[in-house]
This record gives sequence, structure tokens and C-alpha cells, in this order.
Amino acid sequence: MARMSAFQRLVTKYQRDVDFLIIYIEEAHPSDGWVTTDSPYSIPQHRSLEDRVSAARVLQQGAPECSLVLDTMANSSSSAYGAYFERLYVIQSGTIMYQGGRGPDGYQVSELRTWLECYDEQLHGPQTRRV
Repeated sequence: MARMSAFQRLVTKYQRDVDFLIIYIEEAHPSDGWVTTDSPYSIPQHRSLEDRVSAARVLQQGAPECSLVLDTMANSSSSAYGAYFERLYVIQSGTIMYQGGRGPDGYQVSELRTWLECYDEQLHGPQTRRV
């Protein structure tokens, strides 16, 4: 069984109160471009929307409990949110409540976890722990 990523653990823990959405944008390390050796996938640069759909289906397998949408081929979502190539946001009632740093260096799941823990405490009160 594959290990669950830190992001997947957050989805599992908070999905009762939070809707998670992945916007699949252009491929950061396409197999026919700037290749990285640690990528588990070989996905070529998207040349059409059909290419992007095929690549997104691969991504969806790793996060089946998340809704997944695709950016346009003009990459309008990536441009609007400065996602190049990965970024975490919390949007509540149309307002950005949390904006993570730009990936890969600014992509900090731990920061998102802290925000979600505070949000969860506001909704449900502090958790008591047994000692």
C-alpha cells in the first residue's frame, strides 16, 4: 500500500468541514521539457486540452477524494493565483483566507495544517486530550 501524502492526510481529516479542490495547471516537469528525476510520472507537456485531461486523470488517482478541475490551456487560473507550479489556498465565501507560498519552496502543507487546525477549533471547540 502506498504511503499517504501529508496533503492526503489533511483531506481525510478535514473533509467533513472543508471542500478540497485541485486545479490542475500546466505540468511543472514535463517528460519532454524540464525533467526531474524524482517524478513518479512521465507526463509530456500538454499540447491540447485532451492532453491535460489525460494527465489530470493520473493525478486524480493519487487524490480520489478531492474534486479536480483543469486550468485553461491559456493557464488563466495559474496566472490569476500565481500558482506556478503549485500553491495552496483557502477560499471562504469568495475571500482568500490563506495563501501559501509559491511552490516548490513555498509549498508548505504544515502551514495549511496549522490554519485548518485553528479553523477546526473555531468550529468545534478545542480538543481535549487524554494523558
